[in-house]
Amino acid sequence: MGGTLGVLLLATTGVGAWVYQHLDGNIHGANIGVDGVRPIKFSPGSKNILVVGSDSRAGANAKYGRRLTTMQSDTLIVLHIAANHEWATALSFPRDSWVQIPSCTRGNGTKSSPHHFKINEAFSIGGDSGDIAKAAACTIKTVEKNTGLRIDHFASVDFRGFKGMVNALGGIKVCPKYAIHDKKAHLRMKAGCQNVRGEKALGYVRTRYSVGDGSDLGRIGRQQEFMKTLAAKAQSKLTNPGVLYDFLDSATKSITTDKYLAGLKPLYDLAAIVKDIPTDRLTFLTVPNYSREADVPTDKANVVWQYPQASQLFSDLANDREIGAAGKKKLAEAAKHPITTRSVQVRVLNGAGAAGKKRLAEAAQQLRKLGFRVIATGDAPAIDKTVISYSPALKPKGEVLAARLSGIRTTESVGAGLGAVTLTIGPDFVSENAG
Repeated sequence: MGGTLGVLLLATTGVGAWVYQHLDGNIHGANIGVDGVRPIKFSPGSKNILVVGSDSRAGANAKYGRRLTTMQSDTLIVLHIAANHEWATALSFPRDSWVQIPSCTRGNGTKSSPHHFKINEAFSIGGDSGDIAKAAACTIKTVEKNTGLRIDHFASVDFRGFKGMVNALGGIKVCPKYAIHDKKAHLRMKAGCQNVRGEKALGYVRTRYSVGDGSDLGRIGRQQEFMKTLAAKAQSKLTNPGVLYDFLDSATKSITTDKYLAGLKPLYDLAAIVKDIPTDRLTFLTVPNYSREADVPTDKANVVWQYPQASQLFSDLANDREIGAAGKKKLAEAAKHPITTRSVQVRVLNGAGAAGKKRLAEAAQQLRKLGFRVIATGDAPAIDKTVISYSPALKPKGEVLAARLSGIRTTESVGAGLGAVTLTIGPDFVSENAG
């Protein structure tokens, strides 16, 4: 949507000063401050833009969740624009992704505790008092911690602006295979192709439990298809000044960005970068994942990211390597056979002396909560830093453990033992609440 908006803004060049100033004034800018250590930017010429679908329940949006007092977000995407401006990747994060939520600053200035939960909770923690800058900061911090991607810009789009954009275009054509009756999304639709607008359009992209398998993954797919159709229709209306103005008016009113993107000029500049990217080099991906129930049988509500595929995907984007159609196909094939944590046997050893005995117990408990099979604990020669070791045959499983315990170095060794990955605790190990 940011790219589409930018392309449309190109068409406003030369319009009256009042129109320009009005649209420019619609865009809200937030002074977002992200604390703590942040990832290194390996490709300075590329851009990572975090896009959030914000469904605040304030004002006219109250009917979508009257008991909700914090800011909400169900859609989370990182748009990576390559340094050479020749390709881009839109990476979606399922809202039910079970990830590490770092300590964040709440609206009242207090700090939350690090823990594991759904990724979209980060927006609610920072936005518990309605401050979108803090909501954005906590979300950025969470995405950066779990992916290693340095986020350059932030943008959010809310409910009301979305409906206005669809209505300005006269609605969008969708073709559901089956009738949809979803009370939570306030939606009743018949099967077959039809034009949707207003509440029905919003309900269609929000519906989840009454379509397909009821998962957030299905909703992501519908949202991606809907937004591509909306973008194409918006660009087809470039020669209609009235429609174009109504669309841009709704779009700019619904957008909040970081202070560096806040305004028509920055968005115009962004459009100048992305407008020539061919459609076959704009790749839509979802972080590879599987049901957390495979790791923790009692959890039927969340998904976990699939490793080592997710790590490789994040590394490719961080280093500005194109995924493309071939990479997308490879991810789809790997998704058929995920390495679950329950399939990984771990030996946990204490290499921190007497002070490490408590850490050893905490580490074993944390791994069990994550679903790993801890088959043994014991002592090891003293080491300076925590290490994960594995035999060459167990490299994929070692990478799975390393991905779940970020920041721990790994080593591959023939003598590392057969059948199990070894985690040796050093004096630097700090357990996290795996919740």
